[in-house]
Amino acid sequence: MNEQMKKGRNMKSETKVNRRNRNNGGQHESKRIHFEFASPTAESVAIAGTFNDWQPNATPMIALGQGRWAKDLALPPGDYEYCLVVDGQWTPDPLAAETVSNPFGGVNSVRKVGNGD
Repeated sequence: MNEQMKKGRNMKSETKVNRRNRNNGGQHESKRIHFEFASPTAESVAIAGTFNDWQPNATPMIALGQGRWAKDLALPPGDYEYCLVVDGQWTPDPLAAETVSNPFGGVNSVRKVGNGD
């Protein structure tokens, strides 16, 4: 293999690595993100979203008593859609600053995790 071919192959590899790091937050650390919910009648509350592949049982919230629920997650920077699953019913987070329509005719909550959060 001649020098130019080697150089071209190395540049390609380096570019792929740089692109991959930039796109997946390669140098960005996860941030602790706090979720809260209040419902005096809820018996179970979980969070399902893009960060856990929309698995309704993967991220249960912790009952704090008096109808309060909370959960801390470590998430890398990015925008995440999610819903709360309250006693098996999917519902948007009433405390979410932003929502988007979902393909099921409902609404997903959005949590933005930035580099400085």
